[in-house]
Amino acid sequence: MALSPVPAIDAVVNLWTDEALAARPQWRDAFFGDKMKVKQETVQGVSLEAMLARMDAAGIEKGLLVATKAGRLGHPSCYHLPYEMVADAVQKYPHRFRALAGIDPTEGMKGVRAFEHAVREYGFVGAHFYPHWFEMAPDHARIYPFYAKCCELDVPIQMQVGQSMIYAPDYPVRSTGRPIALDSVACDFPELVLVGIHIGIPWHDEMIAMAWKHPNIYIGTDAHSPRYWPASFIQYANTFGRSKVIFGTDFPVLDFERTMRELLALGFRDESLRAMLRDNAARIYRL
Repeated sequence: MALSPVPAIDAVVNLWTDEALAARPQWRDAFFGDKMKVKQETVQGVSLEAMLARMDAAGIEKGLLVATKAGRLGHPSCYHLPYEMVADAVQKYPHRFRALAGIDPTEGMKGVRAFEHAVREYGFVGAHFYPHWFEMAPDHARIYPFYAKCCELDVPIQMQVGQSMIYAPDYPVRSTGRPIALDSVACDFPELVLVGIHIGIPWHDEMIAMAWKHPNIYIGTDAHSPRYWPASFIQYANTFGRSKVIFGTDFPVLDFERTMRELLALGFRDESLRAMLRDNAARIYRL
């Protein structure tokens, strides 16, 4: 029997097939296995079918697969997953997956046009951005063309807020994702839906303040186990912020089933749980 009381939507899922792993740098094994404590059988690769079986056990109906862009291509620690690779996975299981297009601000208008193509031709439902991989805070001018294109295409953009989790000595990954930087973006693009993923830890109260202030800012719960969520965030998600929080795992960083068990153990109100697990993401991403 599935764990989730409603068919859940996971807003942040990494493609982890053998093909996708071949595109990732070698530091992945040490980071995911040693630092993030992901089980070795998962670190070594998960087929789409095995991923779906794990999602089913947790009660997750849909997952948003990220076509990640992490740093400038050419450096051995950086990688871009091709949009086509993620689009193929969605095409194989269209009722279970949707796709998010990673963006690289250094690609300029070439990147903007590629992003537009992913949305219009491949059916991607939003954008994804890692500020720390490019040492660009969310309010950096080079990201603005992508924000404008999101508005034109009427799709959300999610981005990591909070500290960087990566330590790569040959490619310093600095924490440039302070949630307060979303303030200027939300003011400049009031019609743009912004999702700050990773909760914003250790600046989670700052992230809550941004979601409270701006009707177009939301918070993603991924990458931090529910058992360690800050009390202020749990209170926010369970009360006046229930319409502003969306569920995610950042799989394989978090296991689907374990994450769901920990979340259910927190004792959320039924209406808050349903909003977090399904309704908010379904509304934001038009699923």
